[in-house]
Amino acid sequence: MVRVALVSDTHGTLDARIRAVVAGCDQIVHAGDIGGRQVLDELTGGGGRLVAITGNNDVPAKWPSDEEELLKQLPSEAALDLPGGRLVVVHGDRVNPAKHRHERLRRLYPEARLVIYGHSHRLVCDQSDSPWVVNPGAAGRSRTFGGPSMVLLTATARGWTLEPLRYRPMGRP
Repeated sequence: MVRVALVSDTHGTLDARIRAVVAGCDQIVHAGDIGGRQVLDELTGGGGRLVAITGNNDVPAKWPSDEEELLKQLPSEAALDLPGGRLVVVHGDRVNPAKHRHERLRRLYPEARLVIYGHSHRLVCDQSDSPWVVNPGAAGRSRTFGGPSMVLLTATARGWTLEPLRYRPMGRP
């Protein structure tokens, strides 16, 4: 069994409640718009392995100036083989129009069991067809649409389960 934290769109800030969940995971996947090394360091603080890709906002002008070399090392998409299948990671900003994004992602990555993307900041777990298409929402403070969120994937050779997690925005009851 592998526990995988699926996150995206931190834009330089990782919600502390999400950081706590990630700390108990074997693998962490960030689907872009990271915002800087600090987020990557916080994600790996619990010892989990990290796969992170760039998003449309992961550009030198929006990262700390001394982190440009790290930014250059990050890929624009990635794949991860897990028990029971392959997970593909893209940011999603290049797959348009948005209303057909899931359909197009399925056509682009038919070998995947799950495609994770970010960009829209909207939490979605679409298991209506294969591959599954998941957007974990925004794991930081920027445009969280109801609060910071992530998805917890449990992968075994026999099956995969998804658990969407959403937290109340900070400072609200």
